Amino acid sequence: MTDRRSFLKRLAGTGALLATSQLPSFAEDKPEIFPERGRFERLSMSYATVEIGLERPFSLLHISDSHLTDAYPHEGERQLNEKARRTRTFGGRQEEALRDALAWAKEHVEYVLHTGDIIDWQSEANFDLVAKYFGEGFIGNIGNHEYKDLTRDYKEDEAYKDPTRKLLQEHFPGDILFTSQVLHGVNFITLDDVYGTVTKEQVRRFKKEVRKGLPIVLCMHVPFYTDKIYRENCRFWRTREPMTSGEVPEYTGDCLVQKTDKVTRDFIAYLKKEPLLKCILAGHLHITTEDQFSPTCREYVVGGGFLFTGREVLFI
Repeated sequence: MTDRRSFLKRLAGTGALLATSQLPSFAEDKPEIFPERGRFERLSMSYATVEIGLERPFSLLHISDSHLTDAYPHEGERQLNEKARRTRTFGGRQEEALRDALAWAKEHVEYVLHTGDIIDWQSEANFDLVAKYFGEGFIGNIGNHEYKDLTRDYKEDEAYKDPTRKLLQEHFPGDILFTSQVLHGVNFITLDDVYGTVTKEQVRRFKKEVRKGLPIVLCMHVPFYTDKIYRENCRFWRTREPMTSGEVPEYTGDCLVQKTDKVTRDFIAYLKKEPLLKCILAGHLHITTEDQFSPTCREYVVGGGFLFTGREVLFI
């Protein structure tokens, strides 16, 4: 059997998208929802077309926020309590939803992209599920939940990431900070912005990619908030009274950080003027929304995968 470490080493440096032809196959679930209609009708799909001027159009399935919640008995009481608690939170159908999405992708598109929070926290069982459903060669964004370590108090800063970067790198081949992959003349770039910010090193590497002169699709976990996306996020999560205007709520959380962190703020301003940026794909919010980010780029946020949600993106 191929040594796992050697296998992952060969994959290092690859990019964001996994060809659907490489996905494992699973027996079809017996549908419990709409049993007379078929499994794919449980999916809530949206669609987008990104016009670039390609000689060879292609498509991908964009999913995010699966929040798998498993733990083995030997992992201990803390892990098992979290499994019980968080499985209730996400409804217990996360694997079923992921299988539906991947099965649909194998029949309808060429690639699949997951933009993070595949797992809800770090556990042996959750990491094994990543390999089970995507194969050991899965490449994609990680989310803030991939960094969640139950043995430590959770903090949303770069220092919190440091102790587990090596562990995550073993389960998510390629560079989790930043990757680039050219497919059919389009440069897909993933970057780790799981707390809403980017680093100087990521900015430097992005500008290096720009010099290739190729159209760019930027893949992230946390979206770069426009006022519209932020307002819709607040409508879903925070504001409970009827909406009476289109006023933008006071910035908080990830959005506030993007406004106040100089490196991130300057990077967003730079991106808005970069004509090679054609599309941004993100998740994190658990809602499906989109907005025009710049004259040449539209940003698409896909809803929670645990809700059987996905988006097909056609590049033409």
